[in-house]
Amino acid sequence: MAGPDAANLDADALKAYSFSVWSYKQGELVSMMIHLGDRLGIYKAMQGRGAMTAAELAEQTGYHPRWLLEWLRNQAAARLLDFEDPDRFTLSDEGAEVLANEDESLHFAGGAFRPWPAGLIDGLAEAFTTGIGLTYQDQGPDGAHGVERTLGPWTRQMLVPRIIPALEGVHDKLTAGATVADVGCGGGVALATLARAYPNSAFHGFDPTSHAIDLGNRKVTDDNLGNLEFHLARGEEIPADMFDFVLTFDCLHDMTRPDIVIARIRQSLLPGGTWLIKDIKSHADFKANMRNPMLAMMYGFSVTSCMSSAMSEPDGLGLGTLGFNPEVAERMVREAGFSHFQMHDFEDPANLYYEVRR
Repeated sequence: MAGPDAANLDADALKAYSFSVWSYKQGELVSMMIHLGDRLGIYKAMQGRGAMTAAELAEQTGYHPRWLLEWLRNQAAARLLDFEDPDRFTLSDEGAEVLANEDESLHFAGGAFRPWPAGLIDGLAEAFTTGIGLTYQDQGPDGAHGVERTLGPWTRQMLVPRIIPALEGVHDKLTAGATVADVGCGGGVALATLARAYPNSAFHGFDPTSHAIDLGNRKVTDDNLGNLEFHLARGEEIPADMFDFVLTFDCLHDMTRPDIVIARIRQSLLPGGTWLIKDIKSHADFKANMRNPMLAMMYGFSVTSCMSSAMSEPDGLGLGTLGFNPEVAERMVREAGFSHFQMHDFEDPANLYYEVRR
C-alpha cells in the first residue's frame, strides 16, 4: 500500500508528531542515565551537598571526572539537576526525595529504572504470535529486585502505621499472635515489615518466582526474622484452613488464573479472617483511564510484565496492569463466595485497597 503524499501533509502536525516520537527516544536515554545514577550511588553522593563540579563529585565517589561531567550535563539537560555556570550541578531537596532517599521518602522512584533483561524483548515479540507471555521467573533476578525497589518504599512506611489500623480487628490479632499469608509475596517487603512489627505472629510468603523467594530468604537471614518463612509455590497451592490474615499486594492482575487463586484464598482463611487486596487504581472504561497522565507507562508495564505474566499459560485470563479495577475486583471476590467487600483509598498514588471477609 502506498504511503501518504508528503506534499499533502500538514507540516506543523508532522513536526509535532515527529517531536513526540523523538521525545520518547530521549526519555529512553534519560531513563538509562537515571539507572546509572541510582546504580552507582551518584544521587546519594550529591544529596545535601549543594552545587558540585565533576571533579568534586569524582573525589566524593572515586569515579572518573570526564564520565561524571557528561552524565551531569545529561541530567541538567533533562532538568533533573540544577545547573550554574561554570559546570556546577545541584541535586535539589525535591530531587533527593525522588532519586536518593530510598529509606524514608514515599516519593522515591530511582529503583524503577533498570535495563531490560537479555532476551526479554525477543520473548515479548514472540508472544505477539504465540499468545503466550513471559513469567516473572523469565525476567531473572534483576526483575524481582526492580519490582521490590519500585513498590517497597510505600509498603515499608505506610503498611503498619496507617493501613493495618484501618482494618477491623487486624492489629489486635497480629499483636496477640496470628498466622499470616502473603500470596504473590515477591521479595517479601510487606511480610518482613509486618514480621518486625508483630513478633508474636507467624508469617508465610508464597510466590512461584525463585528469584523473589531468594530475596525473601535473604531478609529472614539478614534481619534474623524467625517468625517469617517463604515457600516457592503458586497461589492455588496455599494450605486450606490455616490463616487469620491474607495479603495479595499488586499481584492478582499478574496471575494467569486469579479466579482460582481467589477461591483458594477463601478456603485458606479461618473463620473471622481478613483478606487485604492491594491493586492498581483504574477504571473499567478505557476512556476514563485516558485521564491518567501516566497511562502509557501503565500499559507499557502491562505488555512487558503484568499482562505478559497473566498470559503466560494457555488458559490465562490476561487481566494485565489495569484489569483488576474495582468493578472486576468486587465481582470476582463475590463470585468466590465472600460476603464482605470494602474499598479503602489510603492516598497511595497508584493503588486501591480492598478489605475482604467471608
